[in-house]
Amino acid sequence: MNHEDPVLLHTEGRVRHITLNRPRALNALNHTMVRCMGDALDAAGQDDSVIAVVLSGAGERGLCAGGDIRSIREDALAGGRTSLDFWRDEYRLNARIARFPKPYVAVMDGIVMGGGVGVSAHGSLRIVTERSRIAMPETGIGFVPDVGGTRLLGAAPGELGMHLALTGDPVSAADALLCGLADHYVPSGDLPALLAALDGCTTPEAVAATAGRYAGTAPAGELAGHRDWIDTCYAADTVEEIVERLDGCGVPAAKQAATTILAKSPTALKVTLAAVRRARSLGSLEAVLDQEYRVSSTAFTRPDLVEGVRAQIIDKDRNPRWSPAELADVTDEDVARHFAPLGDAELGLGPAAAGTG
Repeated sequence: MNHEDPVLLHTEGRVRHITLNRPRALNALNHTMVRCMGDALDAAGQDDSVIAVVLSGAGERGLCAGGDIRSIREDALAGGRTSLDFWRDEYRLNARIARFPKPYVAVMDGIVMGGGVGVSAHGSLRIVTERSRIAMPETGIGFVPDVGGTRLLGAAPGELGMHLALTGDPVSAADALLCGLADHYVPSGDLPALLAALDGCTTPEAVAATAGRYAGTAPAGELAGHRDWIDTCYAADTVEEIVERLDGCGVPAAKQAATTILAKSPTALKVTLAAVRRARSLGSLEAVLDQEYRVSSTAFTRPDLVEGVRAQIIDKDRNPRWSPAELADVTDEDVARHFAPLGDAELGLGPAAAGTG
């Protein structure tokens, strides 16, 4: 094992550990990492001596901050296609994690965003701590939640997932548990003991029981107390009406949510609203990933992704110039274009991928 490799693999007892190892980049995923994870899961799935996989991130800041969006922006500016190839393999990895036949324990400590959610929240045992901050912040960079995120958010109680999808707000451990993004809360100080105990397990059943034994009660979250206005406001038919309801309902937190949403890409907001609602009726994760690949492929060609990454990551002026700049200028046709079938370029995970649109 080369400790400079972007993904570290080692086995303790009967548990295969996968460690994302780009701590300076907050373990942001690149194509090499996605391929390595896929190969590692294939090997672990076929190895009878391995009873479980544990995913964690190197460094002290978090599991994974998402995909390498600097590289995606550079690819888009150059008119390339390597990002589409990356997403193709990344989304296939997300599906593989969800269907992995052995316990897949994701340690969601610290920052877990975007692609980091995709490699963790589809796992069978998802651990959060008091340091966890979990988000799908794509609308802020002119993109749309992907990596199966529209399915995860669409399955959250009421309209909590839509609130998180449009605002991009991060959630703490308790709210991640409430939204179905995590299974157990374990204080960060207990993680070494938990991991050591997992390494001593000899059956898949023991892995699940051990994780449950270390679970505790998370510090109180915020979302449960906001369910009334969230469920009412985000049930509106359009983003414009959602913002109007938020702004006018008389709750300071709702008004802040409206302000937050209006700073995001208008196109990304409208596509996100449609994508999450469509995901609720698509059935399988594979069908949702097929839809997300269509959306991502189109968003990749639009100006807001390049501009959003510039404003948030490159120049950090936090002043993106969206095109169109107003929600009212994003047409139904603009939204529908993101869901159009891709023909031979489809991801093709779902049973009827080519026929949906």
